Amino acid sequence: MLQQFRGSIIFTLVCLVLAALVGWLRTHTLAGLFEVLWVVIVLAVLEISLSFDNAVVNAAVLEKMTPVWQKRFLTWGMVIAVFGMRIVFPLGIVAIAAGIGPVEALRLSLEQPQEYEKIVSGAHIGIAGFGGAFLAMVGLKFFFDSDKDVHWIGLVERFLSRFSSISALEMALVLLAVLGVASLLPQDVAMRFVIAAIFGLVSFVVVDGIGTMLESKEAATRAVAGEVARAGLGGFIYLNVLDASFSFDGVIGAFALSNNMLVIALGLSIGAMFVRSMTIMMVEKGTLGEYRYLEHGAFWAIIVLGGIMLASARFEISETVTGLIGGVLIALSLAWSVRYKRREG
Repeated sequence: MLQQFRGSIIFTLVCLVLAALVGWLRTHTLAGLFEVLWVVIVLAVLEISLSFDNAVVNAAVLEKMTPVWQKRFLTWGMVIAVFGMRIVFPLGIVAIAAGIGPVEALRLSLEQPQEYEKIVSGAHIGIAGFGGAFLAMVGLKFFFDSDKDVHWIGLVERFLSRFSSISALEMALVLLAVLGVASLLPQDVAMRFVIAAIFGLVSFVVVDGIGTMLESKEAATRAVAGEVARAGLGGFIYLNVLDASFSFDGVIGAFALSNNMLVIALGLSIGAMFVRSMTIMMVEKGTLGEYRYLEHGAFWAIIVLGGIMLASARFEISETVTGLIGGVLIALSLAWSVRYKRREG
């Protein structure tokens, strides 16, 4: 286990040193230094707790990819996850919302963090609509599968699998949830929310369609190495979009603890690295095959997270509650898996 987490531990130590430097340069006091260190540690724990189900889903997809594309996701994908979503994404939100350039957005984040936080928080409606719809589709797609023969919550999962032959039923359910939340919002805000959710659905259809198309080509010409690589590209795109959707709530929730972009980036990046290490461990040790229902718990957690993101457009929901629900679902699925192993020998 230490081998899988060695890189994350080293990365964490580097980030903590940088956090201490940021704290000292901001306050020139030991109290300020330790305060920044504490915030970074809490942010890292928050990101890990919110993203454990992401690690399980990543492992499930990675197991089906070629070793070359597995390595590319765990290297290039981490650059996208850490640098892109934890630094560039918030800056992009501010640049678009305020109508300014990326350099000006960076200056704003460093010199006027309160204004920067205000702009990012103001974009929450659109983020909640897009991310919630996308994640809800990811979770429902797993259960609306006629070929699925392993069921954890048997009564519900068999029911969903039975109706999987009805085309786009899961999308209809998500749209109904979006309209339900939109009906509780002011008209101008509701329109932004619905449009963002529609883009989330379209993004899922496009990404899932690309993956399916490339997998079909691989099956048809499995002997051609180039086709295998292209199928890996489909999985690579899917996983990076999924990672982006998972990070939305973490980035927004981080502003409850700090409005300093550097502090937020350091804390969330540590969490992202540990999620990567957990993903590697699950793939190398065959954890999903060993624990029969773990994947089910992760996808139920994704559905809950998608629903919470949609509801957060109207209701204030603590990230602690979100992480706790996801953690409980995964813990229960793990316990059921262990019980099954013991019973079946």
